[in-house]
Formats: sequence, structure tokens, C-alpha cells
Amino acid sequence: MAHVAVRYSIFMELEEQKLKSILVEQREEYQRNTEVMIEDFKSDFRVFGEQLTGVQEDVATLKDDVSILKDDVSILKDDVATLKDMVFKNTEDIEIIKADLHIIKDDLKEKVSREEFKVLERRLEILEKKV
Repeated sequence: MAHVAVRYSIFMELEEQKLKSILVEQREEYQRNTEVMIEDFKSDFRVFGEQLTGVQEDVATLKDDVSILKDDVSILKDDVATLKDMVFKNTEDIEIIKADLHIIKDDLKEKVSREEFKVLERRLEILEKKV
């Protein structure tokens, strides 16, 4: 039985050494895989950071553009308000002109035309000659 115990002890030592060797190999492989994953993450974060910088620059440019557009819209609003006032005044002026034209038309209807005036002058001359 002692012989069996020695064999078992040797077997256990061999198994323990194999197990340690396997564990060392697995740990080294795990470390390599972990390092590769970490490098991949670092690379991905670098790319993300570069893209984020580009997006930030685009946003800054857009902010400037929006600011300019806001100023332009403000100017346009003022111009539209001015134009509305001018249109209102022009509309009032047109109404006054229409009323004046109506009066002038009525006055012209009561007046003699140039041709009628010439005819009346001739008749007057004829009458004056007769007298």
C-alpha cells in the first residue's frame, strides 16, 4: 500500500504541475486577450475622440451661422415693419387720390371740352359780327 501511496503522491505532483502549467498558459492567454481588447478599446476611443472633436467644430461653426442668421432675421423683421408702415401710408394716399379723382371727374363733367369751347367761340364771333 505504501507503494500505491507513493505512486498516488507522484501522480498528484505531476497533476499539480500540469495543472499549474495549464493555469499559467491560460492566465498568459487571458492577459494577451485582455491587452488586445484594451488596445481595441483605446483605438476605438481615439477614433471616437477625433470624431467628437470634428462634431464640436461643426457645432461651433453652426452656432456662428445661427447667430448671423438671427441678426439677419432681426434686420428683416425691422424692414418688414417699415414696409408695412409704408404700405399703410401708401394705401391712405391712394384712397385720398381716388377721392380727388372722383371730384375731378365730376368737375370735368360740368365743364366744356376744348372742342365745345372752340365751337362756342366761333358762334360768339359770328354773333359779334352781326351786332
